[in-house]
Amino acid sequence: MAMKPIQLFRLLTIVCLICNFSCQKDDGLSGNNNPQENIPDTFSEYFGNEISRDFLGTVIDKNHNPIEGVTISIGNETALTDSNGVFIIRDANVNERFGYVKAEKAGYIHASRSVVPSNGTNKVTIMMLEEMVVGTVSSGSASTVTIDGGSSVSFEGNFIKEDGSAYDGSVDVIIHHLDPTDEDMSMQMPGMLYAENEDGAERMLQTLGMLAVELRGSSGEDLNLAEGSTSEIIIPVDASLMNIAPATIPLWYFDEANGYWKEEGQATLQGNMYVGTVSHFSFWNCDIPAEAIMLCVEVLDEDGNELDLMNVTIFSEIFGTTNGITNEKGEVCGLVPSNESLNLNIFIQNSCNVTPIYTETIGPFFADSNITISIPTNSEIVQETVIGTFDTCDGNPVENGYVKLTYGNQSYIDTVTNGEFEINLLRCAENNTFSIKGVDFNNLQLSTEINYTYTSPITNIGAISACNSIIELIFFTVDGINTSFYSDIDVIIEDGVLSIEANTGFYGGLIELHAPAEEGPYIPNTPQIGILTIGQYLGNNAFSSHSTPRDIEIFINKISNIGDYIDLNFTANIFRDFEYKSVTGIIHVIRDQ
Repeated sequence: MAMKPIQLFRLLTIVCLICNFSCQKDDGLSGNNNPQENIPDTFSEYFGNEISRDFLGTVIDKNHNPIEGVTISIGNETALTDSNGVFIIRDANVNERFGYVKAEKAGYIHASRSVVPSNGTNKVTIMMLEEMVVGTVSSGSASTVTIDGGSSVSFEGNFIKEDGSAYDGSVDVIIHHLDPTDEDMSMQMPGMLYAENEDGAERMLQTLGMLAVELRGSSGEDLNLAEGSTSEIIIPVDASLMNIAPATIPLWYFDEANGYWKEEGQATLQGNMYVGTVSHFSFWNCDIPAEAIMLCVEVLDEDGNELDLMNVTIFSEIFGTTNGITNEKGEVCGLVPSNESLNLNIFIQNSCNVTPIYTETIGPFFADSNITISIPTNSEIVQETVIGTFDTCDGNPVENGYVKLTYGNQSYIDTVTNGEFEINLLRCAENNTFSIKGVDFNNLQLSTEINYTYTSPITNIGAISACNSIIELIFFTVDGINTSFYSDIDVIIEDGVLSIEANTGFYGGLIELHAPAEEGPYIPNTPQIGILTIGQYLGNNAFSSHSTPRDIEIFINKISNIGDYIDLNFTANIFRDFEYKSVTGIIHVIRDQ
């Protein structure tokens, strides 16, 4: 009878694929066609050559709120998170098969993320746990601290400071139990489930439970167990995992200096608790190890466009399910079981339903591999490309920043390159609205959030600007020429009709729009409602049209109270050069009356 798989992790931003495993013993040969495993002299030889990669990440708390002012380090590169909890580090030195991201802030325990770097921007999400003291013990006295759920740590009473000197006094104990069945665990745990076993070989892990323990002295200094002193730790096992829980299981601790787990000792199952003895503290983990290979999956549409923000899941009959999110190059990389056929499914991240849009059996793999997946056309799924430019407040391209696209209940963050951005994604056909805003890291400024309706297949949102002051924006494109202006805009709602009039300051410089003051799409059908009049100086040619354009569609995305923003976009055909040309426009204005 096949073991029932358990999906342990769901990742919201791109992270390394982390696989769950069965209770098979680690004999050094499982999942390997070779009679003897080749173990390098040093563990870092597994990592491959040094390379440079870009990182874009988000740091959040347990309530999924962003954490500002977190210090992020990748090698010798550092950054601070902004008010959205976002950081960007470019050209960080990592390795082909391993990159390590550390996050630190006072009031939170040490946090990190390890990844298998992809060719594009590597996106990570780190959930930091608060430094909450759950008990206080004293040096020289044996004691035990227990938390809700049954996790506990016992102490003999001998402690040392970071410099190795003896510590005498009270000790604050910080404990967090990480449950594998918690969907947030993959963001809370340090590194990834990648480890060095006792023989120096690399392994991937299935966790049955983790315990984070940090000790603080009376002055807030970091403490640890004195040499020769030990502690008993107790880690509960969720009822859904008891059927795969072995009688004894290896213990692994997280090496905060290097970013991976190391095997040290074992724990014994007593009832529904693993009990083990440890000689120092960081994170401790009860895990079943297995061999793995690195797999990179590239996701394209039928035309060869790279698809960002796709949720790629890989299912193993023996080891369970793992997933990750593609980056702007349509790529996600990570570790999967070797020597096993796997089931690959691809979902839209903001899922229209629980049905995958693509399924395929892949593998078995015996070495690091790359595969490319082409997503066929689906009438319920719409391919979208969102493009635009992001400028500083003085009109120069943003050199170091990002845009945040919010669609449904998900937010997607992408860096800008020389002030330009392009996001390729699939969306549900019935949901066609989104919002976007930008952040300029160098000048510590940001744009306002603007709401849009997709104009499939390409939505050009034009130029957004990072200014601390409030900006009103009208942007439109006629025959490939982009135009934006920001002044003399009157916005009135009266008798259920939204009226917007703007003087551009150029020849024939007038935009006039009238539409029902209701959110949603609108196709004009009367002379007085839905009028769109455009007069604008484009390029080197004076162009004016004061008759209603043809085929007008108006999408009102947000109706607000006086003093707040109204957002809409429109499409039309307008007469120019003796023929009608396509016009697309965006309006982000403050309601005056």
